[in-house]
Amino acid sequence: MFSFFKRVKTVVNSELNAMLDKAEDPVKMLDQFMREMEADIRDAETAVAKQIANEKLLLRKVEDAEKMVVKREEQALKALEAGNEDLARRALEDKKGHQSTADTLKSSYLQAKQDADTLRAKLEEMKSEYNEMKLKKDTLKARAQSAQTRTKMNRAMSNIGNDQSRQGFDRMEEKVLRYEAEAETSEDLRSSNRSLDSEFDALDKSNGVDDELAALKKKLGRE
Repeated sequence: MFSFFKRVKTVVNSELNAMLDKAEDPVKMLDQFMREMEADIRDAETAVAKQIANEKLLLRKVEDAEKMVVKREEQALKALEAGNEDLARRALEDKKGHQSTADTLKSSYLQAKQDADTLRAKLEEMKSEYNEMKLKKDTLKARAQSAQTRTKMNRAMSNIGNDQSRQGFDRMEEKVLRYEAEAETSEDLRSSNRSLDSEFDALDKSNGVDDELAALKKKLGRE
């Protein structure tokens, strides 16, 4: 019933580290531990409640038997006062039976009360251990999450500037330089073609002016 203490001992001792090492997710394992503890506490609460109910039932029976003892003694006295000794004797005999029952029930009640008190104390101890483990769980979860975050950051940072990354940047830089060289070459070719076209255009324009100049001279008779 109180296997909780065995689990608590397992969690708090050095085996915890080994269990966490084997777990894929320590945070989930810690949550599972807490759920098991909570289930044990609920079971213990149920057991304590039943024991307390048994204690109260026995106490009620003890009180009922003791009331009958008092009642039969009063009835015996009343019967003697009425001169009925036989009735008084029977009342006293019944009283004796109820007294025996009351004594037996009282012994059972005291044992039940002691058991209930013990269970109450253990339940309080379990809850105290649970609260202690809950605090430890929260601390371990925070540490685990912090460690996982640091690991991710370290891995990410280790990938920045490594040989593979640098080689990748070098390849991209080489490609960019090649693109730029191709662009400059195409611009040079285009400029060269434009220069050649411009010379021909100028030549064509020059020839046109000479023709017009010759025509004007002809009009003036200066050929």
